[in-house]
Amino acid sequence: MSNAKTRTSAASEPRERSAPAKRRARTRAGESEGRSPSDDQRWVTFDCYGTLIDWNRGIRDVLADVFGEDEADERLRRYHVIEPRLEHDGTRTYRQVLTDAMCEMGAPDRDTARLADSLPGWQPFPEVPDALRAVRERGWRLAILSNTDRDYIDASMARIGVPFDLAIVASEIGSYKPAHRHWEAFFARTGADRAGHVHVAASLFHDIAPAADLKLRSIWINRLGERSPLPRLAELPDLARLPGTLEALP
Repeated sequence: MSNAKTRTSAASEPRERSAPAKRRARTRAGESEGRSPSDDQRWVTFDCYGTLIDWNRGIRDVLADVFGEDEADERLRRYHVIEPRLEHDGTRTYRQVLTDAMCEMGAPDRDTARLADSLPGWQPFPEVPDALRAVRERGWRLAILSNTDRDYIDASMARIGVPFDLAIVASEIGSYKPAHRHWEAFFARTGADRAGHVHVAASLFHDIAPAADLKLRSIWINRLGERSPLPRLAELPDLARLPGTLEALP
């Protein structure tokens, strides 16, 4: 993270920059330098893959190339069963999870790294960049809590094109969601007030259920038209109405 500051001068001494200018100076392409908890207290944390980035499309495209279009949907269902088991003890990087999953599905040796190599190219859902910009413009600070590796999340944040204040990844904390360590690390690092925090995610298993266990406020992005009795503040089909939904919260 860069601490570089742009200097301006008028006559003999520099002028004080505006607060937005100070924030821009602290921001790099994907993740801005952390500010003290006293700066502002409204935080929204996001899952990334499946919520911001279209991971099902990214995974399925590779599976179709490797196993054939006719097998792609069934292989995708198998992947979603295999992945949590490989993540369970927190010892693998996400690159290893992707590679080992391809091995378990019987990919030829030449193709076992194809899924892992493809992730930096996975695309955000179309509405995501504008929605995140609007949320940020309304004063919310943005963080990602992701079951991934640092190089992957940096690539995905660059594709989204909107600055985040923090990104916590599984391979650096030795834990994958639905375990609680992502949220514990988030609150420890930011000092965020739970009353001013909302978690936004698409996965019931990885995010909405543990958020309920932790008694955290959450918004479910129900992209797949699922049903669930799990408690949440709101349910949305995508992020398009997220800025207004957040502003309407008590």
